[in-house]
Amino acid sequence: MTIKLIAIGKTDNNELQLLISQYIKRLGFYIKFSFEIIPDLRNAKNLSEEQQKQKEGELILNKTSKSDTLILLDEKGKQFSSLVFSEYLQKHMNSGIKQLVFVIGGPYGFSEALYQRANSKLSLSKMTFSHQMVRLFFIEQLYRGFTILKNEPYHHQ
Repeated sequence: MTIKLIAIGKTDNNELQLLISQYIKRLGFYIKFSFEIIPDLRNAKNLSEEQQKQKEGELILNKTSKSDTLILLDEKGKQFSSLVFSEYLQKHMNSGIKQLVFVIGGPYGFSEALYQRANSKLSLSKMTFSHQMVRLFFIEQLYRGFTILKNEPYHHQ
C-alpha cells in the first residue's frame, strides 16, 4: 500500500516546510509516501466560496483514481487517539487496497462532489488549525502511527 497526501496551496513558512520534509523522510522507512500540492487557484478573489470549492474539488479528483481509498481531513470527521489511528492504518494495510489518499482542502473546505466520492472523513481536532499547520500535524501523526505499529519508542502512552 502507498499513502498519498494532497493539499491545496504551497507552504510559505520555511521552518514548517523543513519540519514537514523531515517527517516525510522518516516516513519513508515505513511506507511509500507522496505529498502532492495543488497550486492555489488563480483569481480566487473573483470566485464565490462554492465556485472555489468546486474548482479545487475537480483538481483534487484529477489527482486520484477510482480505486483509491479517499479520506478527507474534515472538521466533521471521526477523531482518533494516536493509538487508534495506528490501528486504523493497519486495517487499511491489511485490506489489500493499493493507495490510501488523504486530502487537506482549501480555506472553504470541500465540494459536494468530493464528499460524495470520499470513503470517510477524519478530524485531527475540534480546534481549527491553519492549513499549513495541518500538513505538519498530519504527517507527524502518520509517522507516529507507524512507530506505534513497529513498537518503537517514539510514542509514549
